[in-house]
Amino acid sequence: MKIIAASAIPTSAETEKLLQIANDADLAALAASGALQGVERIDLSFPKFTDGRAFSQAVLLRRRYGFAGDIRATGDVLIDQLVQMARSGFTSAVLAEGQNPEAAERQFARYRAFYQGDALEPRPLFARTVAREAA
Repeated sequence: MKIIAASAIPTSAETEKLLQIANDADLAALAASGALQGVERIDLSFPKFTDGRAFSQAVLLRRRYGFAGDIRATGDVLIDQLVQMARSGFTSAVLAEGQNPEAAERQFARYRAFYQGDALEPRPLFARTVAREAA
């Protein structure tokens, strides 16, 4: 996952083919209207730490709607959310003000593997192990 400090300013190249989706947006309607076509990055917002609707949106975008581009977490993004964000399908995150990017990167070294599947790797650990051994 790409970690972005709150102080980093996006360039104009980063804002091309961008879609910002509100937490209460109807993803089915967006997908049906073709709004996701040609989009390279979708920004999902965490307006406050306790609002987890963007987790569900990320999973739906990956699994149901097949979005393969960058899903970026914005808003009140704290370090302890990052691993779950990555497992939900986020590929980048803009940290909230006051969060340490180096400490954020260390979060990913703490967990080497997960038994359950997730948005990016739906197979559980035993199925991945069996597939590796069979190959």
